[in-house]
Amino acid sequence: MFNSLSDRLTATFKNLRGKGRLTEADIDGTAREIRRALLDADVAVPVVRAFVAQVKERALGLEVSESLNPGQQVVKIVNEELVGILGGETRRLNLAKNPPTVIMLAGLQGAGKTTLAGKLAKHLKAAGHTPMLVACDLQRPNAVKQLQINGERAGVPVYAPHPGVSSEFDTATGDPVSVARDGIAEAKAKLHDIVIVDTAGRLGVDTEMMNQAANIRAAINPDEVLFVIDAMIGQDAVNTALAFQEGVNFTGVVLSKLDGDARGGAALSVASITGKPVMFASTGENLDDFEIFHPDRMASRILDMGDVMTLIEQAEKNWDKGEAERMAKKFADQEDFTLDDFLAQMAQIKKMGSMKKLLGMMPGSQISRQQLEQFDERQIDRVEAIVRSMTQHERVAPKIINGSRRARIAKGSGVAVSEVNQMLERFTEAQKMMKKMAAGGGMPGMPGSGKGAARKAKAKGKGKKQQQKFGNPAKAAQAELEAKNKKASAPAGAAFGQGAQEDFDPSSLNLPAGFEKYLGK
Repeated sequence: MFNSLSDRLTATFKNLRGKGRLTEADIDGTAREIRRALLDADVAVPVVRAFVAQVKERALGLEVSESLNPGQQVVKIVNEELVGILGGETRRLNLAKNPPTVIMLAGLQGAGKTTLAGKLAKHLKAAGHTPMLVACDLQRPNAVKQLQINGERAGVPVYAPHPGVSSEFDTATGDPVSVARDGIAEAKAKLHDIVIVDTAGRLGVDTEMMNQAANIRAAINPDEVLFVIDAMIGQDAVNTALAFQEGVNFTGVVLSKLDGDARGGAALSVASITGKPVMFASTGENLDDFEIFHPDRMASRILDMGDVMTLIEQAEKNWDKGEAERMAKKFADQEDFTLDDFLAQMAQIKKMGSMKKLLGMMPGSQISRQQLEQFDERQIDRVEAIVRSMTQHERVAPKIINGSRRARIAKGSGVAVSEVNQMLERFTEAQKMMKKMAAGGGMPGMPGSGKGAARKAKAKGKGKKQQQKFGNPAKAAQAELEAKNKKASAPAGAAFGQGAQEDFDPSSLNLPAGFEKYLGK
């Protein structure tokens, strides 16, 4: 969503690189470009004015003028101010001391409240809670049915005593206030610790909707009132948020449809204008496309600095620990990396979600924005189809795959032979990298690794030996005598409990298979 804003800000900061000192004209020009970028992103004008004024004031101060790298210091200031207008710090749900915790959802129709109710319920269930959904949207056609489906997909119960309306021509007859009140009582009786109440919305802010939402709020006295807002609505987000703040006095904001291609100004405006924190973000259509909103991480994404923490959290949540341990053991034993392993690793990556999102979280990525947008998510499925079209022997020994085998694999997987060739070339490079790392050579291309580093270490050791050999003979004799005396006075025990003069037997340590090769045995 923030691609356009991110590109504009990144281009602006490029002009500051390499400058040993920033003039007032440089800072004015940078502030002007930041102002234009934010306004083009539909950020509210009052927010833009306050943001740019604060950045400019700090940029003209001592923290930039006395900095060794003024350009980077300006980027740091912009990052900190972005975190500020996004809410400052991560805000968690306030759980009730006496369960159940009641969470009420409010917002316009079409903002994604009902879908978000299912996402939030699944998120809380994964955290060890026992949520229950309450269907109080009796006006929108099939809203109750939609919530029941989302509840079933999330694996949580739904309290829906009234079916609601099935078409726009039906007249709503149920009382949402009574449904909400009875839903709380049902949750207490069945010992649910969290209740999520889905309320009705309208296509626009009106008095009837606000009165109904206010009546539900008064009846159930919720611990949290979450205002769900479509991040794609632009400048109107501020007016809508202020109206709901006055009508229901919400305690937090949830941004939906952050995966859209709109300019995203709502996210940068709502928290600053209302003073209420953004707590969650909906980033897709699936129930798993939901995350806690971290202002610092979002600011890093906007400034194209990546989001490593979210990437790590997704990996920890989705990665199979058994598979990771198996690969670690294989890596330690220096076994060959096979196509079956390649397939297993790709399956693990697919569990983490969209590859575009994962690549977008990588800091300092060499992939351009255009390349990222053109990335085909189905490429992973094609690679999987190619590997699955191979025999078991071919997966273990890919060197036997000749021209006729490649043609057969291509036909079986429905791709061109050239794609099979490209996949095998990529796999060969990955296999070489794995062998190099297992042999202790480190990551290819990284400093301090590879043959060059080994040669340097060898030359360094050789130089030391030559220095000892051709030094002053009297000093050499004295050093040899001191070494003998030190060895004689050393304690009999050694690091592993063996005698100092005894041969070390690694089998007595009960080490993992293959480990003795690291001990020189």
